[in-house]
Amino acid sequence: MSLTILDNIIAHKRQEVAERKALVPTAALERSLYFNSQPVSLRKYVQRPDLTGIIAEYKRKSPSKGTINAYAPVERTSIGYMQAGASALSVLTDANFFGGKNEDLTTARKFNFCPILRKDFVVEEYQILEAKSIGADAILLIAAVLSKEEVSTLAQFAHSLGLEVLLEVHDREELERTLTPHVDLVGVNNRNLHDFTVSLQTSIELAGYIPNEFVKVSESGLSEAQSILELQQHGFEGFLIGETFMRQSRPEKACAAFVEELKKLRQQQNVLSA
Repeated sequence: MSLTILDNIIAHKRQEVAERKALVPTAALERSLYFNSQPVSLRKYVQRPDLTGIIAEYKRKSPSKGTINAYAPVERTSIGYMQAGASALSVLTDANFFGGKNEDLTTARKFNFCPILRKDFVVEEYQILEAKSIGADAILLIAAVLSKEEVSTLAQFAHSLGLEVLLEVHDREELERTLTPHVDLVGVNNRNLHDFTVSLQTSIELAGYIPNEFVKVSESGLSEAQSILELQQHGFEGFLIGETFMRQSRPEKACAAFVEELKKLRQQQNVLSA
């Protein structure tokens, strides 16, 4: 996404949220089946030693890549991701730019106990109430479009509902400008917002600037299992992977193959270090 596209997304999102607020009042969201349920900790699941740290994403399309996979069913894909050994799910709910919908997350929630991250462009508290009402356990806050005060206020509101917060940054300036004790995980997006290029070096360079009390998550461009091992050396525990899986006709099978390769590499690493 270029900054121009990001600006367009946020402008559209503000209009969209205003329309939804008029249609579905807060009181209706609070009557949801999921609103009083206890969320599952994304932070804890990402850190579980018996899992992979992979946050497997369900994404139909993106502004930079167009349609990625329009037909993979949410139910089969999300169940398959978890059976493959993913630690958590990420579900895109933005309709206009990513082809998602709230029902995708609710469907994933019906069939999976694991933590689910609602991947969207959060600009106000209503969306956090909405996230809770559709069954999410965590929300994404994007530093590129929020001030430190907004990140802090939105994160505290999410915590008041029991939801965890993943703060996404693209560079050191965003990290230092917006990092607040009220977030739980810090995600480094390896995709350059200006030219769409992807480099894992972005995560590696920022790792040392992220305080240890936050769980480090690397996002975008993770197409090889070897990259996970390299990133772990720099303190990363979470790995958000979407397109690598979703561009295959059976994303859940692609995830399973990736996890098997990761297990083999870890076994080899253990043998060499023994």
